[in-house]
Amino acid sequence: MGCLPVSFSAPQAVMILVRSDAMQKVRVLRRVLWVGLLSMGWWTASLPGTANAQATPWLPLPLTNIVLYTSGVGYFQRDGQVDGHGQVVLRFKAETINDLLKSMIAQDFDGGQVRTVTYDSRDPLTRTLKSFAIDLTENAGLGHLLWQMRGERVDITTPNAVQGIILGVETKKERAGETHSIEVEYLNLLTDSGLRSLPLAQIQQLRVVNEQLNLELQQALAVLAASHDTQKKTVTFDFTGTGTRRVRVGYIMETPIWKTSYRLVLSETERPFLQGWALVENTTDEDWQDVRLTLMSGRPIAFTMDMYEPLYTQRPVVVPEVYAALRPQVYGQAMEKAGEAVKEAQLLEGRLDKRRHEALGGNADAPSPAGAAPSRALLAEPKVAAAPAPPPVPASLALDQGVESTAQTAEVGELFAYALSTPVSLPRQKSAMLPIVNDTVEGTKVAIYNQRVHARYPLHGLRLRNATALHLSQGPVTVFDGGVYAGDARLDDLPAGQERLLSYAMDLKTEVEPVSAPEQRELVTVSLRKGTLLVTQKAIAEKTYNIRNRDQKSRVVLVEHPFRAEWQLAAPTTASERTREAYRFTVTVEAGQGARLQVREEKPLQQSVALTDAGPDVLASYLRATQVS
Repeated sequence: MGCLPVSFSAPQAVMILVRSDAMQKVRVLRRVLWVGLLSMGWWTASLPGTANAQATPWLPLPLTNIVLYTSGVGYFQRDGQVDGHGQVVLRFKAETINDLLKSMIAQDFDGGQVRTVTYDSRDPLTRTLKSFAIDLTENAGLGHLLWQMRGERVDITTPNAVQGIILGVETKKERAGETHSIEVEYLNLLTDSGLRSLPLAQIQQLRVVNEQLNLELQQALAVLAASHDTQKKTVTFDFTGTGTRRVRVGYIMETPIWKTSYRLVLSETERPFLQGWALVENTTDEDWQDVRLTLMSGRPIAFTMDMYEPLYTQRPVVVPEVYAALRPQVYGQAMEKAGEAVKEAQLLEGRLDKRRHEALGGNADAPSPAGAAPSRALLAEPKVAAAPAPPPVPASLALDQGVESTAQTAEVGELFAYALSTPVSLPRQKSAMLPIVNDTVEGTKVAIYNQRVHARYPLHGLRLRNATALHLSQGPVTVFDGGVYAGDARLDDLPAGQERLLSYAMDLKTEVEPVSAPEQRELVTVSLRKGTLLVTQKAIAEKTYNIRNRDQKSRVVLVEHPFRAEWQLAAPTTASERTREAYRFTVTVEAGQGARLQVREEKPLQQSVALTDAGPDVLASYLRATQVS
């Protein structure tokens, strides 16, 4: 991972320059043409948004601060300056993008803003290249490139200037000598005077007029340039503002845990001296140059989450309701208009009423019966009440309400920082040992006996007290006693002011014999309640440690006796200290002498005996006991 400062120029059009010798072989020209175009910088378009290279430069952002943790991650911080609008381009390994997306912070101080942070897609290179107007997925020649530009207007310089629209590229066979022939590529153009076919070998200069095509090709070339390292992805930070400002980018990355190793020097006349070294590994692809390095002890919670892979959620499929379509209707032609039909119906009804009246002996000129009125009323046009107007549609949706984002933090464990006072320089893929502890400590020599470790001999040990102001992280300890190597020990995390036991060698001059007595039971109380004997007993376990010191110096022996939660310590009533697994008893043994430690433990037992189930012998034994109440 590193900075990638890049700048581009922005000409008005694409210019292709081809230098050829008329006597050179056409086949050789075809082979070197495409490579020559790229190597001479023939295409000088710019990326979108970089028309003004001075307004938006790509800036380096050096690594300034690193914090390493013992949970397998590290915090990397970069600081720099930007003037006006600027971009910072960093490259990361593909497997570290998830940590970057989860933890990245970007800051633009002094009134600036971080506009966007863009990063490469996970799509393969071929898919990305195929998305451009010019497909560069294959290592094709100039003919294939021009074939993709069919329909584009170009200005060509051969011995003469030619302007036209590209129709295509074709290959023709031409004689090369009396018995051989070669394939020659021709560019077909539609010019103002008609169709022309030009050999590619005669083209000295070619200019594409389409500006958008220039940008597309430049983007494709930039993707190809970035793909040379297939294991890296590009992340671009876009800063905007005015004037010179400070900017910062920080992120978490997976790193090897930093380790510690110690050297402990013991002396008969002086206090123990402890020297500690931190082992740091730079497994990144970037040199660490004068960075502030901080080593954090403790175990913060760290996890990985796939945030780089596009995730999609399943949505229900809703099928629209389908209604049966109506058959098309065929309507007959109107025989007469509506006004004429009403008038004729009135005349016909009047004649019928007259005939009925005459048939009943009435006067033909008499008015029509009352029943005729409803018939005429039925022909009147009915009145339809107007439907109420629909409610007004709101002009716009209320989308102006903000969404408040909240974050919650929690302190996990106790962390201690080793901040190195001098900057650190470490090349990539290198490791270093850095001194972090160099001070005297407090310690007392002891012999540590544990029957599970060794049944006969104790171990040389030291009761170490961390008298420094530092938190001592776990690690191996190499012990030197009297100027010579004495053994190796392991140190667990040791905060300042606390004590730990270290053992580094076997003490062959001290011997311990453990003797266990058979377990006994002693009656405590017997009571009778409602026909049931309630018996309380205690189990007694005794173990004796016979210690012999054959050295000419006295020994302080720490005897570790197994701790059992259901047993209570009876003698001695207290131990020097207790861990999760054992009691520790301190026994001082003079030179050439012996000592004895007797440990007695008791465990209460309760038993219920029904009188109907107990035999006479059992009842007699309980009744003779003095503890019966």
